[in-house]
Amino acid sequence: MTTFIIRRFIFLAFVLFGVSVLIFGILMTFSPERRAMAYVKSPQQVKDLPLLVEQHGLNDPFYVQYGRWLKEVSAGNWGYSIVAAKPVWEAFWYYFPITLELNLFTIPIIILLGIWLGTISGIYRDTWVDHSTRIFAIIGWSLPTFLFALIILMIFYGYLDVFPPGYLDDQYNLWIHENPDQFKRYTYLYTLDGVLNGRFDIAWDAFKRLVMPVFTQVVVIVAVLLRVMRSSMIEEISKDYVMTARAKGARLKDIYFKHARKNALIPVITVAGWLAAYSMEGSIAVEYIFNRQGIGWWLANAAISLDIPVLMSICLFFGLVYVLVNLALDILYAFIDPRIRLG
Repeated sequence: MTTFIIRRFIFLAFVLFGVSVLIFGILMTFSPERRAMAYVKSPQQVKDLPLLVEQHGLNDPFYVQYGRWLKEVSAGNWGYSIVAAKPVWEAFWYYFPITLELNLFTIPIIILLGIWLGTISGIYRDTWVDHSTRIFAIIGWSLPTFLFALIILMIFYGYLDVFPPGYLDDQYNLWIHENPDQFKRYTYLYTLDGVLNGRFDIAWDAFKRLVMPVFTQVVVIVAVLLRVMRSSMIEEISKDYVMTARAKGARLKDIYFKHARKNALIPVITVAGWLAAYSMEGSIAVEYIFNRQGIGWWLANAAISLDIPVLMSICLFFGLVYVLVNLALDILYAFIDPRIRLG
């Protein structure tokens, strides 16, 4: 098992290298002046772009510039973000907790709901329960994320006025920044920090603002997991061991939920892992529509402003997320099925 994990980590290094080369290759399609924005530290330096091009050798050969860029990125110098008005590295850790908080609520709901609905749909195949869940899956998967988000925003905030957008009320946000001694940022997640500080009003306000984006992501993404789980469950139910157990008089509840569902989960693991990674990336439209100023909101505004250091850094981050998820899935499969370790 140890050898398998070591091999996967070595493979991870090569994949990350390929991702970085691809990202830097895309970066090289821009002019030297545009690429010089990665070295700007303040708005005043924008006037000195030709000087920055010369100083940082942005007319050098590809491999020379790549080595220099990789060294800078490894040292945490990701450039200056015009959108955030601060260095990219500093801005990343400001926006990331907001995206992480959204996905910590979203991902468990997607996995649990997708597995449960898929199991029920597979057991009651071709009944009204199955048809209802399939219609729900088709509608959820067919609707563009931004369109569904706008519909939810109009209903819950525009008409019912119950779940406001954003990530925290402006008054709370201002008070937190002006009183760092009275509100300690343990995790930088407003819902959890509000509870840990005994400020349940702040935690409740942050939670209310999570309802619409979480609901949107769950409805749009859960459809994939539901359909995979349904197909896997139907396949397991039709196998001989299930028929034998039913013939011996075993309880259907035990057959379906203790045995068939357990085996049906094996192919679902891969989909669940990729959906978790996709949920991080899919937060872009959701955060922008609901004005949650996280990584997705930052990336959308950076794309509009052509803030290249931000675009390159977040693309590298998303590449890292997918690579790490793939590594985790490989290791998890090795624990579930020992035959994979021999591959």
